[in-house]
Amino acid sequence: MIGQSTVLAAAFPPSVEDFYLPSILPWGEHDNYWFTKVTLLIWVAVAAIIIFFLVSYRKPKLVPTKKQWLAESAYGFVRNNIAVDMIGPAGVRFAPYLTTLFLFILVNNFFGIVPLIQMSPMSHIAFPAVLAVISYVMFIYVGMRHHGPIKYFKHALIPPAPWFILPLLIPIEFFSNFLVRPFSLAVRLFANMFAGHMLLLVFTLGGFAMINANVLLAPISVLSWLLTIALTMLEFLVICLQAYVFTVLTASYVQGALADEH
Repeated sequence: MIGQSTVLAAAFPPSVEDFYLPSILPWGEHDNYWFTKVTLLIWVAVAAIIIFFLVSYRKPKLVPTKKQWLAESAYGFVRNNIAVDMIGPAGVRFAPYLTTLFLFILVNNFFGIVPLIQMSPMSHIAFPAVLAVISYVMFIYVGMRHHGPIKYFKHALIPPAPWFILPLLIPIEFFSNFLVRPFSLAVRLFANMFAGHMLLLVFTLGGFAMINANVLLAPISVLSWLLTIALTMLEFLVICLQAYVFTVLTASYVQGALADEH
């Protein structure tokens, strides 16, 4: 019991350094700090998505197989229910990017509830931030290409309002359209996945901590683990919802960039 208490005292409370994951390579730990569990999961997600679609469409058939049906359903869902619904008929040309974005986020989020992995790369701000920057650059580029640079920024920054209130509205429009959008995209995804990861971790480790602290707390530890299972079910819904919300917001920003009216 004394040895266990010493280990717990050394491990808790966690420090800021615990957010920087160690290298998972067995050699050159200090030189390979970039190759962490999160990096590996990202590569696994990318490989899984690419291999799945290559295998599904290796020999496409008029009557689709189960894999082909699943691939077509995933693409059709994003194309019809997000791209076309949000952007209109022009949204079809954005469907490949939006489908890739949706599946990439979904698969990486799903790692958060997989046993022995139980960690989503999206719970680290770097990856949601990169995805937000890509979407940010895309909708600005699309707007500039559609309207022309001058007309696009005039359209994005100058709302239809009396001239005397424009000095107040233009900074607000700039802040909202060009600063808040990428920030909110990244933080919304990161915060939800990080919070879910921490909740599952707290209830899982809480059960072990109560057993190690006192045998009388064993029934409460079982309750803690039951709550972990319930939270895992809830986390599955959050996983799907966050992938959907990120993709829908990206499509809405593209629609706003292509719109002829403010």
